[in-house]
Amino acid sequence: MSSYNLFGIFAIHSPESCPLNNTKNKEVFKEIYNKLQSNTEKYGVKNINGFYMSVLEHEWIIMVEANSAHDLEQLCIDSGISSFNTVKIVPLTNYQDVVSKLT
Repeated sequence: MSSYNLFGIFAIHSPESCPLNNTKNKEVFKEIYNKLQSNTEKYGVKNINGFYMSVLEHEWIIMVEANSAHDLEQLCIDSGISSFNTVKIVPLTNYQDVVSKLT
């Protein structure tokens, strides 16, 4: 039985490598979400909870329920995210879960 955890995938790129400014990365970018969706089972992702971007800051956050940060690392490579972004994968905890540990 798999145990899923919530992770944030944070990706940051430079203005020069931004898909809005870089033709090669634009083509990679247009396929990223489809590659994420089609590889969820392969990499132990139960759900993509959200994919958000701050366009002017060149930053993304993808929230996922998954088994392993190591599998998410490979998913970021295979989907193309890491081809023009610096990526950080962070475990996330619900506020109420943290509060319950304080009592």
